[in-house]
Order: sequence, then structure tokens, then C-alpha cells
Amino acid sequence: MKYKKSSVLYNKGLRHLVGSVNSPVRAFASVGGNPLFIKKAKGSRIIDVDGNNYVDLVLSYGPMVIGHRHKRVEKKISKALKKGYSFGASTEAEIELAQLVCGAFKGMDKVRFVNSGTEAVISGVRLARAFTRRDKIIKFSGCYHGHQDSLLVAAGSGLATLSLPGSKGVPKAAVENTLVSSYNDIESVKKHFNKYDDIAAVIIEPICGNMGVVIPQENFLKELKDLTKKNGSLLIADEVMTGFRSKFGGAQDLLGVEADITCLGKVIGGGLPVGAYGARNEIMQMVSPLGEMYQAGTLSGNPIAMAAGISTLNELKRQDPYKKFNKIAQNIELYLEISAKKNEIDITVNRFGSMISVFFTNKKVFNLKDAQSSNTKKFATFFWEMIRNGVFLPPSQFEAWFLSSAISSRDLKIIEKAIDKSMIAVSKSM
Repeated sequence: MKYKKSSVLYNKGLRHLVGSVNSPVRAFASVGGNPLFIKKAKGSRIIDVDGNNYVDLVLSYGPMVIGHRHKRVEKKISKALKKGYSFGASTEAEIELAQLVCGAFKGMDKVRFVNSGTEAVISGVRLARAFTRRDKIIKFSGCYHGHQDSLLVAAGSGLATLSLPGSKGVPKAAVENTLVSSYNDIESVKKHFNKYDDIAAVIIEPICGNMGVVIPQENFLKELKDLTKKNGSLLIADEVMTGFRSKFGGAQDLLGVEADITCLGKVIGGGLPVGAYGARNEIMQMVSPLGEMYQAGTLSGNPIAMAAGISTLNELKRQDPYKKFNKIAQNIELYLEISAKKNEIDITVNRFGSMISVFFTNKKVFNLKDAQSSNTKKFATFFWEMIRNGVFLPPSQFEAWFLSSAISSRDLKIIEKAIDKSMIAVSKSM
């Protein structure tokens, strides 16, 4: 494969774009080389400006759950476009999407739409503080909740990739009420509750995706919920990544836990910028204009984004692809394990529904420390060989791979062959 045009665009972009990207993980910093520039996509495939064709396992980091440019979604968006792009006023589409979202989550009576997952979490945390009249928040190392100041502590995603402890520009005062625990370690949470009586909420990714896929161990989430309830705190589930990917709704139902506040994004916008936070009536009554917690957004509930979200969720309901996702993920896990064993490479594969990660380590991965034992140099070799063999992966050891319902048996054969060639490349590099 040739990447000449991507290289030209990268150098051109350096003049007016920071690092020639608009999100750090796109910079390929942890895998070396320059980022690929994409021209178009359809179904399970994505094509770069040099004409290279890939099976897409990035899927815009999750939103394209039914594949790119699904005909029903395109039709709905086109119809909405003819009516206008933005009104700064209410539309019926907002109500329709709200009904779909609230109907999918137990204990979610009302929802407020925003424009990103980061906005959803900012608002969800503010709501928890307003409702409990407390200030402190517990988060988990390796869990990424957007780029808000107070949660850029021990974060995953690009921060895990770049080995940054947080971010410059975040004042100490912004994080003084943020407490950090270790994922899958309930005792580390209890220590905070034993020390402080002003904890507003615990925020968690029910399934982590920003240190790679990490799954909660048995009873961890249940014990977490019991602990928050006992101490008069709230449980916030950041399902920006897992919402409508794990099942129609989110991971909470599958894992047997009901959060007090749920934050959503990605899939509910069908590829357009949409986020949301929701909870039971008692909590949502705090939000302006009903209550004293202020939150607003000029483009929130944008009619084009609402149309994309409605059509995507309705198509998900129609397809019900979740058993298919599990089967495909099982197959990919098997390809990875067979090829790694054949080439004498230590790996650990974690997966949940349509999300999967391979870690180049002989350790089981239950938390950030375990994830960071992965050999990132081996991953970089693996990544580029997968690219050369027609599979588009996130350019980071610490980002999940995503599946779409558009993936075909032919795509799976390409993935299998690419994995085998990539493991051989890793073996030769050792």
C-alpha cells in the first residue's frame, strides 16, 4: 500500500491544525508514522485518500454500529436537511429520540441532549453534585470521561497512550474534589468513603474502553451500587461508548446494575455529534428550566443529528445484531489466540459484545496497571501490518476495536489473514 497523498495532506495540515489533527489519538503518536487521511466510507469499509481499502474496526470510535452510510439513515438525514439545519427552538424529533433512549434504560424518565460525550459527562457530574449537595467525585484510573478539567486525572484514551498523568492547564483547584480508585478493586473505593462524607458520586465506565476493553469482575458493579446507596451518593454510568453497543440500551442491564445517572453519546447520534444524560424524575427535576442546575447548548437537539440518531436506533431495533456481534467477536478472539500461539507471542484478549482488545502481555487485564504491562512496541508492529493487510485499527494499544453489523464473512476472512500476517511480523521483530 502507498500513503503518498496522506503524507502530503499531513504536512499541509501541520500549518493550521495542531499536529495536523483535531483529536490526539488520530496523530498515530504511539504507533509511529503519519496519520491516514480518509476519503470516504460505506458499509464495513473505509477508503483513504490514496485509494487503500480497509475493513473498518474503528468506526469513528464506535458510533457507526450499523456501518457507514446505511441507506435508511441517509434517507432520514436527507429528509431532515430539506427542512432546515438548525432552529434554536424545539422540534418533534427531540421528543422521538428521547422516547427511544428513555425506553431503553430502566430508571431513566427524562433525558437532556447535548453535543458530545464530554458534555454529557460534565453535565452528569454537575447534576450529581446539585442533587446531593456534595462536591467530591470518585473515578477510576484508566477510565476516560472526556476532557473536562475535574476528570483529567489518571485518565485513559489518548492520555494512556501518551503516558501523560493528566493535562497542563488544569489547575489544582479543579481536581481537588476528584478521588481516584482502581478499577475492579472495591476496597480502594471503600477507603474513600471511610475517609470522606461529602462524596457526591462515583463515575465509571461499566465496560472500560479507553485502556483497551476491561470488564468488571463478578459483583464489582453490584457492590459499587450498594456502596453508593449506603452512603447517600449516586452512581454515574458513563455509557458513551457502550450505550446501544452492548444491547439495545446499554451494558447496565447485562451486568445487573442500574445507575442513578447515565451518560450517552456516539451511537445515539449515528455518527453526528450527539450526547445525552438522563436519570429518574427526582434527579432530572434539578435541571434548568425545572430546577436550579444550569446547563444549555445552542446546537443541542440539532434536527439533523436527531434524525441520524432516530434512524440509527430504529435500525438497531430492527436488526437486533447483538448475538451476531458476540459470534464475530468470538471468531476474532480465536484468530488472535491461534495465531499468537503459533508464533509464540504472549497475548491477552478481552471482549464484550461488539468491543474487543488484544494486549501484548501474559497477564490477565483487570485494570490500568495490567493494561500498561502490554508491549506497545509489539502493538505498533501489529498495527502497521494490519493496516498493510487491509484492516483499519485504532492507532493505540489502549483503544477498543469496534464491530459493525455491516461486517461480512468476506471481511472476516480478510481480518483472519491480516491477523496471521501481523503476528508473524511481531514474531520477526522480537
